[in-house]
Amino acid sequence: MGMHKSSSRFRYAAVWVFLGLLPAPLLLGQQSGSQKGSAQLQASSQGASQSASATADPNYVIGPQDMIDVNVWKEPDLSRSVPVRPDGKISLPLLNDVQASGLTPGQLGVKITSGLAKYMTNPQVTVIVSQINSQRIYILGEVVRAGSFTLLPDMTVLQALSDAGGFTPFANSKKIYVLRQENGKQQKIPFNYKDVISGKDPSQNVALKSGDTIIVP
Repeated sequence: MGMHKSSSRFRYAAVWVFLGLLPAPLLLGQQSGSQKGSAQLQASSQGASQSASATADPNYVIGPQDMIDVNVWKEPDLSRSVPVRPDGKISLPLLNDVQASGLTPGQLGVKITSGLAKYMTNPQVTVIVSQINSQRIYILGEVVRAGSFTLLPDMTVLQALSDAGGFTPFANSKKIYVLRQENGKQQKIPFNYKDVISGKDPSQNVALKSGDTIIVP
């Protein structure tokens, strides 16, 4: 009965719009309101189901201060987001302290699965890195925002400089260099910004490593 009345009101409203007695937007609003609400609910549900991963690199090595999401299928009490402590370990129910630093997400997932297998049948564990905090680079000198920055996978000098917000008017962009500690020795890698962006010497745009310091004189 309710559906019949609603349908009748819609037909009458359509006639009134045709005769110019009712604004068309009001009729359209009545028709599309439920569809719009359904679409918003669906989009919200899709967004909530997506996992936020800081890196898609399966070879990423977990380090101290990284945030790790451990998801155990159908076990919400065992699933949680945990930080990697300075000693390289994470704390999980049943397993207590688990070494995470030095492992990839896949390796850590296997380790947790093996530990939980003592307490349950066929545990299914997924591990993702939700925040990268252990891999850091430093940008100093004549830049707008000097300081410490997160090193993303395959980040180059040019990409890192873009995070610093650009150069100050006093910067000498031809004399930039990267300081890197390697095998106990300090290495100086030159970087001529103008040559790189003009394509004259793109080889200077090297991939950065954790601990690198970019100096902009």
